[in-house]
Amino acid sequence: MNAIKKCTYFRSIGVRVLQNIRNKSTVVIDPPDDAQIQIPPYVEKVGEPLEQRKARLLYQSRKRGMLENGLLLSTFAAKYLQEMNADQVQQYDQLINQPSNDWEIFYWATGVKPVPAEFDNDIMKMFIEHVRNNNREKRISQPDLY
Repeated sequence: MNAIKKCTYFRSIGVRVLQNIRNKSTVVIDPPDDAQIQIPPYVEKVGEPLEQRKARLLYQSRKRGMLENGLLLSTFAAKYLQEMNADQVQQYDQLINQPSNDWEIFYWATGVKPVPAEFDNDIMKMFIEHVRNNNREKRISQPDLY
């Protein structure tokens, strides 16, 4: 049976709290504006077989937090990922997984912000060239997986 719950808004501190009346527990629904949500640091998968890593990166290229990067990264991965060597795959893995904000990748690729030294490598240069789309390819949907 569901516990009886009530939601209370504490205006003085700007927080909504969900209270379970049966067991007297509470859960904060809206953290204060100054609360920082910590994104866990990227941990590189050690010992992952190259083909498995490429398959994971292909999937991660498609499932981004924003449509623009989903389109750009998925078309880039479909075009180049299978031909990448182990070093290039590692660079690509770091590019799409280390920045905590997908907008940073987008800004670097479009030239809005300069590329930081740790991401200024062959893969980033290939990605920037892909984003420029000099051949005027249509990129209005993600490519099929296989």
